[in-house]
Amino acid sequence: MIRPAEPGDYPEILALNEEWVQATSPLDERALADLHGQAAYHRVVELDGRVVGFLLAIGPGQPYQSLNYTWFAARHDEFLYIDRVVVAGAHQSRGVGAALYDDVAAFAAAGGFRRLVCEVNVEPPNPGSDAFHAGRGFVEVGTQWVAGGTKRVSLRELVVAGVEDPAA
Repeated sequence: MIRPAEPGDYPEILALNEEWVQATSPLDERALADLHGQAAYHRVVELDGRVVGFLLAIGPGQPYQSLNYTWFAARHDEFLYIDRVVVAGAHQSRGVGAALYDDVAAFAAAGGFRRLVCEVNVEPPNPGSDAFHAGRGFVEVGTQWVAGGTKRVSLRELVVAGVEDPAA
């Protein structure tokens, strides 16, 4: 079941993030509460009373200072930035991530967000995320070094079906 995240979910969200911290970035409760407050979309997948996945996305105009978010904000007025998505190892390749992406895409279309954007680690590589995003139609629109030059990311976007381009 996909549902809105709430503060009572924070311990499980933080544990999931820690499980995959090498692919995301460190997160503590204070930072999570701040991100939750800025998020346009923050939902969890709950199975048998446990949070087994989450996706947090931020729209334009937020004070978030992530280098990746600010890269997209400098180029687009209408986007939904997927800051992090994590699925428990035991639930990988079982459709949890796909369900979250289908849900966030529907949310983006309903909200008029023209682009879903994210980054994928390329150094160090994250081949699972790379294949997942490529398979869903995300295309590279740039790259940059982050985390003090220790990670290189591929900046990706997916034009949301059914949302008119205001510039057209």
